[in-house]
Amino acid sequence: MAQNYFSRLLEGLSRTREAISGVFIGRQVLDASFLLDLEEALILSDVGHETTEVLINKLKQRARPGMNLKALVREEIAGLLNQQPWRIELPPDALAVILVVGVNGTGKTTSAGKMAHLFRVEGRKPLLAAADTFRAAAGEQLEIWAKRAGVDCVRHREGADPAAVVFDAISAARHRGADLVIADTAGRLHTKTNLMEELRKIRRVVEREVPGAPNETLLVLDATTGQNGLAQAEVFQQMLNITGIVLTKMDGTAKGGVVLAIAHKMGLPVKLVGVGEKLEDLLYFDPHAFAESLVQ
Repeated sequence: MAQNYFSRLLEGLSRTREAISGVFIGRQVLDASFLLDLEEALILSDVGHETTEVLINKLKQRARPGMNLKALVREEIAGLLNQQPWRIELPPDALAVILVVGVNGTGKTTSAGKMAHLFRVEGRKPLLAAADTFRAAAGEQLEIWAKRAGVDCVRHREGADPAAVVFDAISAARHRGADLVIADTAGRLHTKTNLMEELRKIRRVVEREVPGAPNETLLVLDATTGQNGLAQAEVFQQMLNITGIVLTKMDGTAKGGVVLAIAHKMGLPVKLVGVGEKLEDLLYFDPHAFAESLVQ
């Protein structure tokens, strides 16, 4: 794990780490007092009551005299997060498609642009599809991020059929030699039925045009919303086969414990985390680095 990655993750988790690590000061024994304080810190960090209870019970079962408390807690946190495949696996020699979904305001369009940069640096040739044709200026915003990332962007006029945008993006990718289409979609939950049908139509187009795609359907959640993000995840999980979470705004203000709640309650892995406003501030998630950053 590169030191730069670890230090940026440390910074993003500063608020949560202070709350949890403070419990260990002067503590050598996993007793009732320690567990009570840890439970309170976890709940205040947006881990949630149910997930906290699972963690506490696991610690009780494993506790032995002389055990390193921090190492034990790190292991259990990483274990909880490592139950789902958290890596993004794309076919090396074929066109891949990633659908980016989520409510407006979570950083969805920004994440799509940063994702394009991340994959371009790795040697892929991404192309962005502005399939959020509902929100004013969403296409323009994505085009700006595309220029920053050094990739192409396909967009239509405002109000156009989003599935048609994705179809054209896939065609353009084939003609231009791109090997990855990242589609930014609309996210207006107050018209849930329309959104559901729109997203399903996009998915049908992708499935028809690219065998085995979409390779990932990533739900973007704002880490600062905490447990409210779980409600959003439940709605989208009902609509689509969500494969993972992009957790944005992990810049020190968020309560990072929501990562654990998402993994445990929803059975969804966090795959990417946003730790700032810059193009390169979208990082791959790693359960072990997260656990180490959380418990110092």
